[in-house]
Amino acid sequence: MSDSVVLVDSAEGIATVTLNRPQAMNALSRQLRRGFVEAFARLQADPSVDVVILTGSGRAFCAGLDLKEMGSSTPHETESAVAGADVVEALQRFDRPVIGAINGFAITGGFELALACDILIASNTARFADTHARVGILPGWGLSQKLSRTIGIYRAKELSLSGNYLSAEQAEAWGLVNRVVTPEQLLPTCVSLARDIQSCEPAVMRAYKQVIDAGYAQTFADGLKLEGRESRAHAKGLTPDALAARRQNVQQRGRQQAASGSEK
Repeated sequence: MSDSVVLVDSAEGIATVTLNRPQAMNALSRQLRRGFVEAFARLQADPSVDVVILTGSGRAFCAGLDLKEMGSSTPHETESAVAGADVVEALQRFDRPVIGAINGFAITGGFELALACDILIASNTARFADTHARVGILPGWGLSQKLSRTIGIYRAKELSLSGNYLSAEQAEAWGLVNRVVTPEQLLPTCVSLARDIQSCEPAVMRAYKQVIDAGYAQTFADGLKLEGRESRAHAKGLTPDALAARRQNVQQRGRQQAASGSEK
């Protein structure tokens, strides 16, 4: 394994970013946070990258901020660690889909990092926990708002106010993750999904992600208005020939998927 704390491997338009501090459960040290932000800045500037898969090495996805490092920091450095060096903001700036391959423990800040992904696929060894209240800090990367909107306010309060662990299977039942697979299936499943995403029209896929995210932060009524504005603006650039070509591609893919399903 490389000595780098953030590994990036790109192939055929799919980049896999791996948090690589397995001995520390991929805790977010200053070095890892800097490497993460820099890696996503490079990926944002790389037009050949269509989709990113984010995962961790070893038995954890991410254990959150490095509390040992924070314990030796000044108050100003601790404040900066909690509020800045923002790995979540780096994900939010990235304009293509990010699939979270949750291979193990996703705890506190690591839980927030998972929630910043667009799609979550979990290994059956994954475990989620919000230990902010146990550690004695308040979340600053969106967990208090995103989690309740994802699984419901009562379930979110149970997790956040108790600090208890949530299994991968229960996370799937509560709608936190899209699906649960074996450890061996985790990355192949994410790569297969990434290839499905690549089959969509790239510019529309990026615009669609932006509309979903922007609308999610608004009321339902305002979100509908946003969608209407974006849809009308996009429709002005459509041509009959372009629509006909895309329709043929969709029909062909539908026939292929139907044939594949009939063979199972």
